[in-house]
Amino acid sequence: MRISTTIFLTDETITPVRLARALEERGFGGLYLPEHTHIPVSRESPYPAGGPLPREYARTLDPFVALGQAAAVTEHLRLGTGITLVAQHDPIVLAKQVATLDHLSGGRFTLGVGYGWNREEAAGHGVVWSSRRALVSDRLDLMGALWAPAPLAHDGAFGHSFGPSEVWPKPPGGAPRILLGGAAGPRLFAEIADRADGWLPIGGRGLTETLPALRATWERAGRDPKSLQVVPYAVLPSPGKLDHYAELGCEEVVLQLPAGDESTVLGVLDDYARYLA
Repeated sequence: MRISTTIFLTDETITPVRLARALEERGFGGLYLPEHTHIPVSRESPYPAGGPLPREYARTLDPFVALGQAAAVTEHLRLGTGITLVAQHDPIVLAKQVATLDHLSGGRFTLGVGYGWNREEAAGHGVVWSSRRALVSDRLDLMGALWAPAPLAHDGAFGHSFGPSEVWPKPPGGAPRILLGGAAGPRLFAEIADRADGWLPIGGRGLTETLPALRATWERAGRDPKSLQVVPYAVLPSPGKLDHYAELGCEEVVLQLPAGDESTVLGVLDDYARYLA
């Protein structure tokens, strides 16, 4: 099982370059970065984990810029977003960013996609909260049209439409690996089966109960049962927990690193290195 990591990189933490080099040197499989464009001071949306919102949420680096630095100083480390708030992006620009990063990294990029939890942040981007899921679906379809080998048109339901267009570079595999985040349920599982390569469940709790439903939805959609990828995300590891994920067929797990300075993060990496064997 590949052991990857995630961290809130900020202007106060270890740098992307130092972290990426340390991960590759130690044999970790990947680096996933979250995204928040801004955090309105006046908030109504509760922090999903409870309590006050941690300081790092308002200080996150742009994940694509940071991952570009990580790509430039590594050869094998996989790179991903965990997650990209697709509803908050111009999808044509986002498609170009994704394809460029995937191209420059030699096909090492995973696009983790989420719907968001912070209504105030989304509102700043003009997102109508009740329609954000449909908006994300439309934008994934639009990006797929731009990544297609031949020029395709897209008639979008949310204001982005275009005729057949030349767009380069293309992602090396035709499209990056796409993983959808979100809570288990029929709606999410149907979307994964329609538009993604798998699921990015935060924390990985309850997979024994939920995976059969996802697999059934996946197979009803005509997808190859062997191709479904489930990647437990932001996990605080223990030997028993990782063994459990492996028994469930997970081929990758993403461990949570603290949003700390260089010495703090490298110390945790050295501790996590025992799981690499």
